[in-house]
Amino acid sequence: MKIVIGHLFPDLLNLYGDRGNIQCMVQRLKWRGIDAQVKTFSIEEEINFNELDIVLLGGGSDREQMLVCNRLKEIKDQFKNYVEENGVVLAICGGYQLLGKYYETDQGKIEGLDIIDMYTVQEKGRLINNIFLKSELFDMPIVGFENHGGRTYINDNKPLGKVVFGKGNNGKSGYEGVVYKNVVGTYLHGPLLPKNPQLCDYLLKNALERKYGRENINLEPLPDTEEKEANKYIVDRYSDKIENFKEKIRKLI
Repeated sequence: MKIVIGHLFPDLLNLYGDRGNIQCMVQRLKWRGIDAQVKTFSIEEEINFNELDIVLLGGGSDREQMLVCNRLKEIKDQFKNYVEENGVVLAICGGYQLLGKYYETDQGKIEGLDIIDMYTVQEKGRLINNIFLKSELFDMPIVGFENHGGRTYINDNKPLGKVVFGKGNNGKSGYEGVVYKNVVGTYLHGPLLPKNPQLCDYLLKNALERKYGRENINLEPLPDTEEKEANKYIVDRYSDKIENFKEKIRKLI
């Protein structure tokens, strides 16, 4: 078995260690004896989505997003077909925003790929903090770091998880990220996957099943001792802050 991972425009979209998500996927496949190939694409290169099993679209500044979006619009139909045919995508921060209809900024509107029915609007202030979520997809919480000025509204789409600590998509809805077919969009950096092994395996399993058939895939569990410790450290640290805040409120009432 072999999985081919496409990393789109890492020279422009690689904020807060997003490249580490590629390394995590490759290593978790290798530990299970599954070959992994990484193809990186610059903005000038042609992309054949038929050759890819997983696509990573990372985060970047508004200027870099504009450059990337102009390029992606040229291959919008191919990318959309890949998604609709259950291609696996991890889109982070700027990459997440680009999947929607548009991102409205102070400098103008960035047209999105319109792959998912959602949109982003720049609002005053940035949402910056460590964050953790509870997701219906996993036993473990999802942890990471958010830093975004855009507020994303996912309409009737399914969120990745409910925010326990942090701000999430827009600081109002109480939810973070989006899940559409085999696409996961999120604002969580860090990089995301090393501290969230269940999320990483979810992406890998979906890619393997799409390529080889569900009946042929049995993704053996890994010990994940260090990964679970890193995850638990964030959860425990910010759970304590929540409890301290609740205690202060109770004293004021």
